[in-house]
Amino acid sequence: MATTDAATRLPRALKPFADGQYRLLVVALTFSLFSGGCWLVASVWQVVQLGGSPVDLSLVAVGASFGLVLAVLFGGVAADRIPQRRILLACESLRGLAFAAAAVLALTGTIEVWHLAVIAFVLGVADGFFYPAYSAWLPAIIPADELLAANGIEGVLRPAVMNAAGPAVASALIALVAPGLAFLVIAVLQVGAAISLYLMRTTPVRRDLDGEGDGERRHLVVETFLDLRSGFRYMVKTRWLFATLMFSILLILVIMGPIEVLLPFAVKDQTGGGAGAFALALAAFGVGGAIGSLTVASLKLPRRYLTLMILGWGVGCAPLAVIGYTSQLWVMVIALLITGFLFSGASVVWGTLLQRRVPPSMLGRVSSLDFFVSLAFMPISMAIAGPIGETIGIAPAFLFAGLVPVGLALATLLIARLGPDELAHPLDDLPPDADGGDDAVTGAGAAAGFDAPSDEEAGRERRAGG
Repeated sequence: MATTDAATRLPRALKPFADGQYRLLVVALTFSLFSGGCWLVASVWQVVQLGGSPVDLSLVAVGASFGLVLAVLFGGVAADRIPQRRILLACESLRGLAFAAAAVLALTGTIEVWHLAVIAFVLGVADGFFYPAYSAWLPAIIPADELLAANGIEGVLRPAVMNAAGPAVASALIALVAPGLAFLVIAVLQVGAAISLYLMRTTPVRRDLDGEGDGERRHLVVETFLDLRSGFRYMVKTRWLFATLMFSILLILVIMGPIEVLLPFAVKDQTGGGAGAFALALAAFGVGGAIGSLTVASLKLPRRYLTLMILGWGVGCAPLAVIGYTSQLWVMVIALLITGFLFSGASVVWGTLLQRRVPPSMLGRVSSLDFFVSLAFMPISMAIAGPIGETIGIAPAFLFAGLVPVGLALATLLIARLGPDELAHPLDDLPPDADGGDDAVTGAGAAAGFDAPSDEEAGRERRAGG
């Protein structure tokens, strides 16, 4: 009762903090994001100190993205079958070992670019299991009407910690000693993430698949394949999901390479800045993202959530066009601040959309398909960014990355005709006091399969009854 009263007194954007389990999850996520932010700068500047080129940095970036794409589908299947807490704990432990290996190699002076690529691959694999499990676990921890706020909190933490605080600390450590010290610090920080997850309770996994438990048990490989097939079938048959993911896959192809591979060289070559300037550029994106996420989390879900979400992603990329044409760091900072604001705000809506409209038994696989399909071209984008930057120059590459997404967003909205769908399925159709009843996806009851999913059929039944 005290927890309920506390949640009532808290502002809309902070209500999830009334739950002790959620607070532990946020602590673990903060440690993890901080480590990831430090890695972003430390790994880049380790490549630079080794005399690497954009092609070498592409190799490291491809390692991470290839590991993510390779693992994420299996991560989705695992998230729908294995208690998500165990998956997250294993992922954070693996990340800690990878950071420790990087620290030993760097501090002993034996590290090479290919070492960083292999470590980045391992980190990508860990992320491929982490994100589907996190997405599938969150609705089992907090009430459905707090999911937007929780996604907003993550949306604040991810840019503020991963793109601002982590890079800032990493750049300071690099200035003091070398990237090896940053690797050592983030290896230690992973212990905090693991301890926080260890202190949490394990919730049961919801398995509500048609016919499960009937007949003889299939081989694990067959069951995995069938799970993947059902996830793909759901994605293709669900128009709003399929259209958004097709837009995402093209968006990632266009923007990820320039951001991940060419931005450090744009900062270094055009402004004369070092690790600190690069960290400031990442921090600008992070601060903008934090403000955008907090803004969206503090408001009611927009009625035209699909339209605003896709426009937010598409139009949010437009400021990238100026990065290649300026020698002023402050111009890059403002451009990245605007991009972060719009991009992260749209992402908060997307995370809530998945958790509110996808059946709980399918959420792990759909979350993994979200990552897999939208990131399928990420290794290609990163692999070609370096050679393209050296061939045509950084300026044309960023111009392309800024303007093309706007056209893609408009084309998606026109072709997919998502307007009627978003009007027919409002995300705020649960009553404000939803607490795990018949229509809510929330709490251990939902995770165990005792409560009905808040899917599209339930929404139609409510509207028909009203």
